[in-house]
Amino acid sequence: METDEDLSVAPNGDIFVHRLKELTEEEKQRLEAQNSRIIPESKAAKLEREAKRHWDIFYKRNETKFFRDRHWTTREFQELINFEPDQKISFLELGCGVGNMIFPLIEEGFSNFHFYACDFSPRAVEFVKSNKLFNESRMKAFCADLTTEDLFDNISEGSMDLASLIFVLSAIQPSHWPHVARLAFRALQPGGVLLLRDYGRYDMAQLRFKPGHKIAENFYMRQDGTRSYYFTEEELAKLFTDAGFEIVSNTYVQRRTVNFKEGIDVPRIFVQGKYKKPSNDG
Repeated sequence: METDEDLSVAPNGDIFVHRLKELTEEEKQRLEAQNSRIIPESKAAKLEREAKRHWDIFYKRNETKFFRDRHWTTREFQELINFEPDQKISFLELGCGVGNMIFPLIEEGFSNFHFYACDFSPRAVEFVKSNKLFNESRMKAFCADLTTEDLFDNISEGSMDLASLIFVLSAIQPSHWPHVARLAFRALQPGGVLLLRDYGRYDMAQLRFKPGHKIAENFYMRQDGTRSYYFTEEELAKLFTDAGFEIVSNTYVQRRTVNFKEGIDVPRIFVQGKYKKPSNDG
């Protein structure tokens, strides 16, 4: 039974909880069935080598039409708006896709922000640059592989006030996560905050995978060759504290995706976190 201490409800209906979803017997059977056919190590290694190509093909096929613009970010992340109007803010979006987060912020009038947007996919970056809202005087878009050091070819270490990882970490091979977390830490100035939202453990998308799509525990291949991991809040807490961050918040988000026209009513589970680089960090 859920108690007041277990959850809080946001105005948009998001439910924030601090415990893992309890699986039904049917859901346990679905997860067990996934183990009947695991992706071979050789194919998993090929998926890793060709990750950039799969994402570039994804954006070639879907262009800017797949992901919805993220108009919810200022509601969920008050850190985006808790500044004086004339305070200059440097914001880095790690894994920007086609700009579904930064362009809604620009439309909302974030005139004091200078945006830095990077993505693995060259095609995605080109879509950002071709957007009618793209303005070189206050935006920089560039390619960067978060599993390497090339981010710092385009920004200076310790220069960002805010950074984000929105549905990005889940697409990266788990062995690279400590590097990505440390990269974000290095990009932020002392007192800077990293904002994260991603897929939570036992989300409906995880439960729907058929045998032949599982790479490793909680890590899967989609039909198009892109990959997705499903997190617990404990995993993220350890990952980011190990990288040097202080945890501001770290929780599950439960919501429903509803489309009455198509008869869709699907429960979703995400993880959401805010992680601060200590102000006294040198």
